[in-house]
Formats: sequence, structure tokens, C-alpha cells
Amino acid sequence: MATVNIRRDVTDPFYRYKMEKLQSKIEGKGNGIKTVIVNLNSVAQSLSRPPAYLIKYFGFELGAQANAKPTDERWIINGAHESSKLQDYLDGFISKFVLCKKCKNPETDVIIKDEKITLDCKACGQRCDVDPRLKLSTFIVRNNPKGGKKEKKDKQARREAKKQKSQSNGDQDASPGDSNGSENGEENGYDDDEALEAGSDDELVRQAKDLQLDEEIKDDDWAVDLSEAAIKARAKDLPDDLKRSLVLEEADEDGADGPSSYEQLGSWIIETAEEKGGVTKVSDIEIYKKAKDFGIETKHKTLAVLAQSIFDEKIAKQIEDRAPLLKKLITSERHEKAFLGGTERFVGQDRPALIAQVPAILLGYYQNDLVSEETLKTWGAKASKKYVDISTSKKVRKSAQPFLEWLETAESEDESEEESE
Repeated sequence: MATVNIRRDVTDPFYRYKMEKLQSKIEGKGNGIKTVIVNLNSVAQSLSRPPAYLIKYFGFELGAQANAKPTDERWIINGAHESSKLQDYLDGFISKFVLCKKCKNPETDVIIKDEKITLDCKACGQRCDVDPRLKLSTFIVRNNPKGGKKEKKDKQARREAKKQKSQSNGDQDASPGDSNGSENGEENGYDDDEALEAGSDDELVRQAKDLQLDEEIKDDDWAVDLSEAAIKARAKDLPDDLKRSLVLEEADEDGADGPSSYEQLGSWIIETAEEKGGVTKVSDIEIYKKAKDFGIETKHKTLAVLAQSIFDEKIAKQIEDRAPLLKKLITSERHEKAFLGGTERFVGQDRPALIAQVPAILLGYYQNDLVSEETLKTWGAKASKKYVDISTSKKVRKSAQPFLEWLETAESEDESEEESE
């Protein structure tokens, strides 16, 4: 299923926080018409929020009745509502109830205390309050999934009673993971670290704990690792105006549950360039080894990424130095087209000031045997929206006309010389 960035205002495909696009289905007719949100559970899990929060938010915003406790996992809103409309409303929910107010990162936990909702950011450490006047704020406080002080005391009392019972029954009955411990596991969600750390060897308890964690976080491992090193690593993934948006021709299976190998390669080049003080200081050998580590050194999509990440504003002068690496990687017409597509994105969208240099860039490609004459002519003949919007594509090709005309002239001259000989 197609995914989008949790912050849809961030266009960078390297942005690691993603979710499925909302999928809705309209059922019934007349007064009984309703909208079923098919993948609400998945979307809510990506946001680390209960699906009931989302469905109630939609209900409040649309002024429609929404069932927050379905028995069949069918999340329904009365009335007919298109997926695109619901996706727009979801942006509002994310802004108000998910994103950190300081770093705009979605890596937050909800803390409810004294009828006040606080978002605790695991990326930057900021804590910010949610507006209590919002309708959903009232719903969240009244439906706190973690319970209040009374429930906490009850849990502690049950834990203490079980501990005493285990001691009185001897070591055989002391295991916190036996059949008598099912209530404890159910009430605490297998988060009773004291019991697990008491030396239990019950494999079922360990598996249950692992299973619970796996169900809670799936591939969103950022929600678990809170070490300083992990936080620093995640900080590099925060939206950054200095980072360019790299394009891929199509969704890749490698990125279905996280960053694809192509995204990781592009991110590594950009981050290494920032650390070393410039992209020219990232060597061809380093880039090739990293591409090989990811297993994509022979893939054509790799060239689309490299075209946008191994050059800077002096690209025309840097082509010759990068030619050995690019020649090794460009092995077919498909590779050539991907390389031109990435270049189109680089100059047309990432650095529009470079559009005037397109003739010099293409000449560098041609003279260094990176792209064939036939591929260049085919590319220049028709604008495409594969890598950029059609308007930008036309601008790039218009700028390329002097080179394309020169290419035609050079070919004619070569033919004339051959005929005279």
C-alpha cells in the first residue's frame, strides 16, 4: 500500500517517518450511507496513537457520528467522506496531537496527568502541552488508556499480593509467567519488569514480552531506542533545509517498511558531505563501496540518486572527476535515462539557479561518454513529468536546446567529413 510522509509538508523522500495513505470505502445509501476507514489501525500505529483518537477527531471535525469502540475493527463515520478529505483532516490531527511543538518531529509520547495532555518528544526532549479546549482533548482525558492513580495502586496491590503468594507456595510456584500469572500479564501488558528480572527462566513469558513489544512498535524502532546515540542518529533525520529531496522513479520494495537502500545511500552521501565540509571530499571509492554494501551498485535507480547527491553548484566542472565512478555504474540505456532524470531533478527543482548551466552539464556528460548521443536526443525531444513537474521539465529542455542543436550540427559535420573522405 502507498505510503506518505507523516508530515506531508516535508517532500523529502528520505524523511523516515511514514504512514500508509488513508483508505476509505463508502457503503450504503440514503440516510444509511457511511464511510469505513479500512486501514485506520495501521495509520494509528504509525502515529503511535490509539485508532479511537483518530476516528473521534474525524467525527468532531466533520460533525458526524463516529464509533470509537467497534467490536469488528470496522472504523465507521456516518456520511460519505472521500479519502483525500480525510487525509487533509489527518494533517490537522498530526499537527495538534502528534508533532513536537519545538522540532516538529512525530516521535512523541502522550502523557496525561491532572486532566492535562502533554507531548513528550523523544528526539529533542521537549515537553509541550496540548490545547485543552479542543474537543478531542476532552475525549482523550476521559478515555486515558493508561488509567489513573487508582488503577496504578490496584496494580501495585495485585503485584504485591502475587509476590507474597509466590513466596508462600515455594520456588516452583514463584514463576511470574505460570498459569496463575495470566492476570498479571493481562493487567500489566507484560511490562512487569520486576517479575522478569527476578530470575525467571519461563520462555513463554519472555516470548510473550517480545510479542507484545513487536505488536506495539513493529518497524518503528525509533519508538523504543531512547539512548543518547540513537537520539543523535535520529536528529540527522529531522527536516533540514540543507538536505535535498532525492527522487526515485517508483516505489521500491526495499522501502516498504522503512528507508530503502537508495534512500539510505543518498542520505549517507549528504550527511558525509556535511561532516567533511563538501561533497567533493566524499571519494568515488567510498561512494562505490557504500552502494555495494547496500547491494545496489548495478541498479539503474542508483544513478538517479547519485545525480542529485555527488555534485554541488559547480557540477559542470566536477563531471570529469566523477566520470570514472559513473562509467563503472552506467551500464545500459536505462541507467543513462535514470542519470539524466536525476540531473533534471537536481538542476530543475533542487537548484533552479543551475538551469542555465544545463548545456555545459550535458556537454560534460557527452564528452566523458556517460550518456550516449541517442539517449540525449531522445531525452531532449519530449518533456516528462517522471522526475519533476511538466513545467520544470520544459524549462530544463528549453535551456538544453543550444547543446541539442550543437549535437545535431556536430553529427552533420562528421557525416560530411566521412563522405568527403
